[in-house]
Amino acid sequence: MKNKKWISLAAAVILAVTALPMTAFAAEKDGGEEKLTKVTLNEVAHSIFYAPQYVAIEEGYFSEEGLDLTLITGFGADKVLTALISGEADIGFMGAEASIYAYQEGATDPVVNFAQLTQRAGNFLVAREEMPDFKWEDLKGRKVLGGRKGGMPEMVFEYILKKNGLDPEKDLSIDQSIDFGATAAAFTGDDSADFTVEFEPSATALEKQGAGYVVASLGVDSGYVPYTSYSARTSYMEKNPDIMQKFTDALQKGMDFVQSHTPEEIAEIIEPQFPETDLDTITAIVKRYYDQDTWKENLVFGQDGFELLQDILEDAGELKERTPYAELVNTEFAKNAS
Repeated sequence: MKNKKWISLAAAVILAVTALPMTAFAAEKDGGEEKLTKVTLNEVAHSIFYAPQYVAIEEGYFSEEGLDLTLITGFGADKVLTALISGEADIGFMGAEASIYAYQEGATDPVVNFAQLTQRAGNFLVAREEMPDFKWEDLKGRKVLGGRKGGMPEMVFEYILKKNGLDPEKDLSIDQSIDFGATAAAFTGDDSADFTVEFEPSATALEKQGAGYVVASLGVDSGYVPYTSYSARTSYMEKNPDIMQKFTDALQKGMDFVQSHTPEEIAEIIEPQFPETDLDTITAIVKRYYDQDTWKENLVFGQDGFELLQDILEDAGELKERTPYAELVNTEFAKNAS
């Protein structure tokens, strides 16, 4: 495995911290009213890409299940994993590759994936100029602002390049030094790069500024990939099965809403989550994700998807050895919520 300072740090925390107190507690009665159970969720990014989650929040599905959800944005899978294994978060939302890395470093209380939200990558390739006839081979000899080495955005990007006959190390220049979420600003502030790989709303924002144009969807060109999932430490799952089920049930309600409503209706529901983005833009982004079949109908993280993820990790040179599906995926809660 290549340079993974954050994984080593996370593993050290796992080995040292195996039974910290959790923030969630059993519901109690106080004056005849039932208290909600506190649960802290740390998400990898705050993006319209995760619309079903925000629908569940805005529609009150977590409250209906008796949960008082605190949402924190970690800004990167490394930070989410660290918060999860240190006990600062009860549930993490990130790429499942982080759990594989930690497991391979000898985690004594493994982080296990229990629900898959997205089934396609959520980022887009943005060019400085309009390219209606874009082909991946057009990246030859060009500079691209990419993602962190070993992270899903970068690995899926390289997976697509290889599928199209390009060598990520020789045929183009990929800048992986820019922090997560800062690439759009770097793209507008420095014209040395020809392309950037962006999540929403950054991709659409660049288009609105006239600073860039979406020329390809990594979600479409990579095919179905288990891109982001929910996870928790094994000890937390074992101690709090009721909370796990209630959390998953609330998420499934959000998934059901997205499957049965239009992009316009979804956008109206999640608008409060994105106060700096106008409704028309939110709607356009939801439609973009909706049309490319981004969200699963259920939350079950299947074995085929897990093996494909490991194929991608292996192809990127980020996998020591393959991990058994049963070690890092628990489908009990998702199947019961289906």
